[in-house]
Amino acid sequence: MYAIIRTGGKQYHVSQGERLRVEKLDGEVGDSIDIEDVLMVVDGEEIKLGQPIVEGAKVSAKIIEQDKAKKVLVYKKKKRKGYEVKKGHRQFYTALEITGISS
Repeated sequence: MYAIIRTGGKQYHVSQGERLRVEKLDGEVGDSIDIEDVLMVVDGEEIKLGQPIVEGAKVSAKIIEQDKAKKVLVYKKKKRKGYEVKKGHRQFYTALEITGISS
């Protein structure tokens, strides 16, 4: 059994027991959350496809980490002009462990 969920403007293919990183969600480590933005649920041969979401379906998850990703460096330079800019960015993320899928 697996599901396609939408969170943080992205879509994820998830199944029970899987761990994944998503855009930052509110909550503390150890909290349980329900994601109700489920686009598709597949259980064996049975497929439930939403228009755009599957009514009554939800994915339960547990927050296992709230952190920042590795630093991404942005470097700009114009030749012969003396222009150089170096910037860094660390994106916040939430690590989830999928505990259940219900349709």
